[in-house]
Amino acid sequence: MTMELFDLPGAAGPSREALGPAAVVLRGFAVEREEALLTALERVVVDAPFRHMVTPGGFRMSVAMTNCGPLGWVTDRRGYRYAPVDPETGRPWPGMPDSFHQLARDAAAQAGFEGFVPDACLINRYEPGAKMSLHQDKDERSFDAPIVSVSLGLPAVFLFGGENRSDKPQRVRLTHGDVVVWGGASRLRYHGVMPLKAGLHPRLGGHRINLTFRRAG
Repeated sequence: MTMELFDLPGAAGPSREALGPAAVVLRGFAVEREEALLTALERVVVDAPFRHMVTPGGFRMSVAMTNCGPLGWVTDRRGYRYAPVDPETGRPWPGMPDSFHQLARDAAAQAGFEGFVPDACLINRYEPGAKMSLHQDKDERSFDAPIVSVSLGLPAVFLFGGENRSDKPQRVRLTHGDVVVWGGASRLRYHGVMPLKAGLHPRLGGHRINLTFRRAG
């Protein structure tokens, strides 16, 4: 990652864009916090490096992943699950940085979900061509808490579908600093990310980073 200082879009302040019931994009919400977020991210990946996990079907994910917080999401031949220990290091996942935790709480509150306390942050690193197929976030113990998803780096097209995989998804362009929050009636809606297009972001080079906060345990 490159860490030079640049003036970036979104500095004028966040705006809201409704996606559906209890689902909203907070445009530019994380821009003013980027320095703290990226500094904390560097520390996390030193202790828990990015890796390409394998699905239960044996497919290598195009997105590189790691986690921080008390629980981390993992996938392998045994299935999808949350675990307190990084299977590659045998150590607990790095603690969730205060800057991460506060951003997740603030974004959730802004979207109408007061008191959100995440215990897992999935960190996805996209390179050009990487994508995330339509899926539901349903490995959590309860669906009462929202999902808070933070976009950093290259722009991406977020797919926000319905309750069935066959429902046609909305295509939502996300840029650096945008935060998507969904819960309540929208908590189990299918979502994904279209293949990332090549580009060069002034802070993160040819990558997109996605921080996804959840209450998993």
